Amino acid sequence: MPYEGILKEYGHLLDLPAHTLPVALLEGNTPLIPMPRLARELGAAEIFIKYEGLNPTGSFKDRGMTAAISEAVGRGVKTVICASTGNTAASAAAYAARAGLRAVVLIPEGKVAAGKLAGAIAYGAQVIQIEGSFDDALSMVVEITKRTPLALVNSINPYRIEGQKSGAFEICDVLGDAPDWHCLPVGNAGNITAYWAGYQQYAKIKGTRLPQILGVQAAGSAPLVLGHPVEQPETIATAIRIGKPARGEQALEAAEESRGRIIAASDDEILAAQRLLASEGVWVEPASAAGLAGLKAEIEAGKFDPNGKQIVIVCTGHGMKDPGIIADSMPTPKLIPAELGALEKLLGV
Repeated sequence: MPYEGILKEYGHLLDLPAHTLPVALLEGNTPLIPMPRLARELGAAEIFIKYEGLNPTGSFKDRGMTAAISEAVGRGVKTVICASTGNTAASAAAYAARAGLRAVVLIPEGKVAAGKLAGAIAYGAQVIQIEGSFDDALSMVVEITKRTPLALVNSINPYRIEGQKSGAFEICDVLGDAPDWHCLPVGNAGNITAYWAGYQQYAKIKGTRLPQILGVQAAGSAPLVLGHPVEQPETIATAIRIGKPARGEQALEAAEESRGRIIAASDDEILAAQRLLASEGVWVEPASAAGLAGLKAEIEAGKFDPNGKQIVIVCTGHGMKDPGIIADSMPTPKLIPAELGALEKLLGV
């Protein structure tokens, strides 16, 4: 049978209401890419990249959005709303469009990458900038959904987490078990919460093991590492520029229960990890490289022994979601005459 999306594939394992009406864009089923050269460089037995940038809107958010929008459609919702640093906006807009719903998106002024904002607009969402942070925007959408029939589709919505659990199921299905370590970026903390829930569920029903989890925040936006909210979060990794994670408590629980940890990586380390992934053919937005950045820093500091370990690193969004960093530093291509001799001379052949 052809693949039909997460709800068709894993719906029997997701806690969704009976009224749910599936809205799918064939999300999920993303590749688990082996990275043997990276494994050798870092001293691990195996490293795999779970490349979530190949979801329909270019990020992992589609896993949760198919569930959240499907539930909303089933109870007759006409308008959905979210706060976003970009990826949630594009995903909500796409699935709302698929379902014939109105989508409203609140974003922090000037803080959303062009690739993500363009996606939300292309899918027909009403995009509203606010003079404040993502956390301010989230507070606003929470309040308005308490007073109106608008449906909240941020990761506070429990059905978002249900859909995102599917990433853990897929990893176990491909590898035959959970990995030793699972590394991923942490922003609003829905994804780390969902992956841990998925691994726990599979352990109960299929007897798979439980991985240790390494969650990585950006150093300028690391409330879970610092132990308090960050009022003015700043990082080049816009997707995780969040100072008060909605699921921060669950993220800390996931790290503790898995015998893992949540750490911070600098912007320089994140950008270096982005370049390292690209050198192996995987281009991700900066935030998506945080998992590798944190892992590499821990290994180099002697805080992580990779020897014999099987490691999965989740890369949450495609490089085209936030191309500005690359575009701004891109050298002007060499200009030569349209002559074979000129090309041979330039190439030294």
